[in-house]
Amino acid sequence: MSDPVAFASTTPAIGLPLLIAGQAQKEFFVNEALCVLDALNARAITASQAAPPAAPPEGASYRVTTPATGAWAGQENRIAVRIGGDWHFIAPAEGWVLFDRAASRLTIFRTQWQPAEVVAAPSGGVVIDTQARATLTALIAALRTMGVLGAPPA
Repeated sequence: MSDPVAFASTTPAIGLPLLIAGQAQKEFFVNEALCVLDALNARAITASQAAPPAAPPEGASYRVTTPATGAWAGQENRIAVRIGGDWHFIAPAEGWVLFDRAASRLTIFRTQWQPAEVVAAPSGGVVIDTQARATLTALIAALRTMGVLGAPPA
């Protein structure tokens, strides 16, 4: 006879609560898990900010920036999701990519959140080749930050 399988209390990727045998109020845990999945499904956030908005709509999600204040104090770098009138905080995993609707840009998590950088187009100047090279270098760096291009060989 084999030993029973032992499960953790949460899922490994995004920390969804798992049910256990004989658990009371199972609907609370299932509903919480579904709300978290709903908030993260599109991998888009409402905005990146340090403090919670005054009247957030249900299901709104935000990237908590530094220094976090109010109800978000101590939750820097996490995703704050409004569920059931309260804040639920989700720790990001390495490689997560989010679209920040307010800033209209992508942000990737690599030990900390790194937004896609704005690359200036070359203009004017005497030596066009120098400007073009600088712009291409900045563009390559931005694409590497977002994981579109791999790092150069060491």
